Amino acid sequence: FHGMISREEADQLLSVAEGSYLIRESQRQPGTYTLALRFGSQTRNFRLYYDGKHFVGEKRFESIHDLVTDGLITLYIETKAAEYIAKMTINPIYEHIGYTTLNREPAHKKHMPTLRDEHDGKESTGEDEVAEKRRNSALFRHTATDVCEIVGSFSIISLSVTVFQVHTFRGPHWCEYCANFMWGLIAQGVKCADCGLNVHKQCSKMVPNDCKPDLKHVKKVYSCDLTTLVKAHFTKRPMVVDMCIREIESRGLNSEGLYRVSGFSDLIEDVKMAFDRDGEKADISVNMYEDINIITGALKLYFRDLPIPLITYDAYPKFIESAKTTDPDEQLEILHEALKLLPPAHCETLRYLMAHLKRVTLHEKENLMSAENLGIVFGPTLMRAPELDAMAALNDIRYQRLVVEMLIKNEDILF
Repeated sequence: FHGMISREEADQLLSVAEGSYLIRESQRQPGTYTLALRFGSQTRNFRLYYDGKHFVGEKRFESIHDLVTDGLITLYIETKAAEYIAKMTINPIYEHIGYTTLNREPAHKKHMPTLRDEHDGKESTGEDEVAEKRRNSALFRHTATDVCEIVGSFSIISLSVTVFQVHTFRGPHWCEYCANFMWGLIAQGVKCADCGLNVHKQCSKMVPNDCKPDLKHVKKVYSCDLTTLVKAHFTKRPMVVDMCIREIESRGLNSEGLYRVSGFSDLIEDVKMAFDRDGEKADISVNMYEDINIITGALKLYFRDLPIPLITYDAYPKFIESAKTTDPDEQLEILHEALKLLPPAHCETLRYLMAHLKRVTLHEKENLMSAENLGIVFGPTLMRAPELDAMAALNDIRYQRLVVEMLIKNEDILF
């Protein structure tokens, strides 16, 4: 550290050797600091910051020495190989020897039969003639199978964005997209949190959205992206949804206040930890949790904890639009369009959940839970307003309730 000296003085001090550096306090802005670094026969100046670690850009370092070393490596590579770096992403080896080859599904997996739903059969609800006409109208000839694009092939429901995070690699590492060396001391590239793909930061922008999560990278069930979870476990829906609904329907449909009555929060947290720890082997039977409200609470918590809500931020405005429309036929038309905006795994999970909630309403005399009551419970659970202020979000609550109520009442038409 050389105190408050000028750029000219710093340049003179550093001119004796390539790679030399010093830190000086700014004369124009006292209290701010500059890293002066000699490279390529000229002095380069970088504003220096400290928040527990030293940094001039995205990377943070324990010591100034490590920051300078990494900076010199980066400057050398970018100066001597600038043209090559610019062309790295043009002819990737990704499709030939990289990630897709290593993670491509075996042929026998691609033709696995779909998992059968235990509750696909619907009970008669005695619909009136108006509902029957709607069902037979051209508008509703498309079913949830069309909307969700579920045709029996797991690959159809498994497209996912690769979730890259800056990563420090120990020892020499090569990019799995372009096959070139990943340089630097730390944070040399990015790594997918779900599948483990390692690439340069610039290459990450070119990687297709075909991430195939690996279970060894997916550490939990709750708070995990829904599409990531179903891909990692090769299922149509999250196992927590299937298992909780099966348990509820086997012993809880007549329970008064089902989904409205809260279970003991500590036991709900136990169920969450059981799923995170044991996955589909989690024991949520009556022997473990006699109170069915604990299971309903665990299911609601799963949906609340999703990083991207079941009704996604992108689809949210369209669903709200349907609730604000007064004409019943137009409401259903807009809902149908809104369903098309959902990722396939989200749409399939919503379909399964709405079919379940419809069955809950068939026991309304015993459980006192109508579609309207369930809408009040599940509206804010399945939908979250994207980047709205608190007042606007509060105003949307009534529309969220109406959306879920309409989905339940028209489940047989929309799906």
